Amino acid sequence: MIKRANMNVRNSFINQTPAQMLIAIGDYVMLVINVCLIIIYRPPKLSLIRDQMYEIGVLSLPVVAITGFSTGMVLAAQSFFQLSDKGLASATGIMVAKAMIVELGPVLTAFMVTGRVGAAMCAELGTMRVTEQIDALRSMSVDPLRYLVAPRFIAGIFMLPLLTIFSALMGVFGGYIIAVEYYGMASNTFIDPLPVHITSFDLFSGIVKAIAFGIIIITISCYRGMTTKGGAAGVGRATTNSVVICYTVILIGNFLLTLSLNNSSDAINNFINLWL
Repeated sequence: MIKRANMNVRNSFINQTPAQMLIAIGDYVMLVINVCLIIIYRPPKLSLIRDQMYEIGVLSLPVVAITGFSTGMVLAAQSFFQLSDKGLASATGIMVAKAMIVELGPVLTAFMVTGRVGAAMCAELGTMRVTEQIDALRSMSVDPLRYLVAPRFIAGIFMLPLLTIFSALMGVFGGYIIAVEYYGMASNTFIDPLPVHITSFDLFSGIVKAIAFGIIIITISCYRGMTTKGGAAGVGRATTNSVVICYTVILIGNFLLTLSLNNSSDAINNFINLWL
């Protein structure tokens, strides 16, 4: 039987003693475990998941497109400027594509989703918490984790990789516009090396990071919202803390994932080749 997560109110991670921080981390881990068990044994309604996929994915497309496109243009401009006098301008497309697919695409997409979606989730759930709407759901035998958190969790896992792929494509397109239309590079010089140097390992790394960042954003934002206290001021503090914590964990997680994936590159390539 699925145990209900201990959702007692905790103080924010900031200004906590080590013992309080460990308790809060334990509560967070229990929330993640219980949400995973709910998804396996009592999955939420598809209509709830569909609504969250629209909220997280479709409505985030404009800001992700702008971020990816502008980042690709900047990368192309800097790469061409730095490499042209060394005779390596033809590597501009490779550098833009590699950076967008493996590193900048997943991280910047996660940052944009955190600011647009994560903060809104935390504020929404925090408001429900301080106005006792979550307690009202429990009184009606509705599991808040199944009704509020699980649909967001599933939608985040599915939509973050798609948004990351979209951001990377927009970045490559922005780099192409700058390199070809502004600097006059031949289009085949920019495009032709990409299939050769962009490997399945690069795509796998970007998708794995996007899935991990989606889990981080949704779970931290929902946890901080579900444990909010202190009325309207508490909702504001919880929302700010959730965004700061998400950004910090994303950056640390990106570093750790990069090391892990690079150190396991041979095993991952063998696994990919086995299935492709």
